[in-house]
Amino acid sequence: MESLLDPLNELFSAEIYNGQSLQDYLTLDFLIQLLGSVVAATFIIILGFLIAGFVRRRITNLGANHISLDNTLFTFLGNVARYVVLAFTALFVLNTFGVQTTSIVAVIGAAGLAVGLALQGTLSNIAAGVMIVLFRPIKLDDFVEVDGVMGTVKDITLNYVELADLGNVKVIIPNSEVWGNTLRNYSAYDTRRAEWTFGVGYGANLGKAERVIRDTIMADARSMSDPEPFIQVNNLNSSSVDFLVRVWVNGEEYFQYQADMKRAVKEALDAADINIPFPTRTIITESDGDSDALSDAA
Repeated sequence: MESLLDPLNELFSAEIYNGQSLQDYLTLDFLIQLLGSVVAATFIIILGFLIAGFVRRRITNLGANHISLDNTLFTFLGNVARYVVLAFTALFVLNTFGVQTTSIVAVIGAAGLAVGLALQGTLSNIAAGVMIVLFRPIKLDDFVEVDGVMGTVKDITLNYVELADLGNVKVIIPNSEVWGNTLRNYSAYDTRRAEWTFGVGYGANLGKAERVIRDTIMADARSMSDPEPFIQVNNLNSSSVDFLVRVWVNGEEYFQYQADMKRAVKEALDAADINIPFPTRTIITESDGDSDALSDAA
């Protein structure tokens, strides 16, 4: 029987740390202290999860309950706050068992720095996404131009912006490209100013031409009379007298309106017998000492 207990006796009497053996640790005081640490750690874990959930809900609800605040940003901030609370909870639990957390915090900080350097591009997109959501230069269904790409905003995340371009093709643009480039938002304002240049011949009656252009454009219900339309001779071109025309219109009607007015003014000028010139060139050919001048439409 003693031979069977010898290995156990050796195990319990073996030195573990600083001259102390296992039997020195397995005392009633130690077990009571260990039990108290387990109970305290359990309480801290439960309390930590409750606080983390409460903080996340409070932050997330800020975005859900206020129209001026963005849901995506506050959902992200709520998750970040939850993980921060849980991280502190883990440190408190380790500290309850007597573990020195100073070195652990240093290791976590170094690891975080290494991860941050490795994910520099991703983190820059997230930072740009926070700025986009916070300052709202664009929003869903806006028609924008980003880095030469025109399209309708379909989704805004913390990593990228999704556009549907003019051909209804899905385009993904990283947030760092959106925030770091010139952004044109054609839907930002309710009204836009349409602009055209119409040329008439030098022999045309300019007053009549101006009236035809003005009457044609202002007859369209989409044309705004306030602000006052601008229709004036702007340039004496090589083959035409150019009218610069600027008229305000609702932003959502801009593109179709601009195209419609080009055709309407062309037809109105034709109906009024006002010449719309086109460039010409003269070609001089020499044959057997004779010169012939030929005029050819360009």
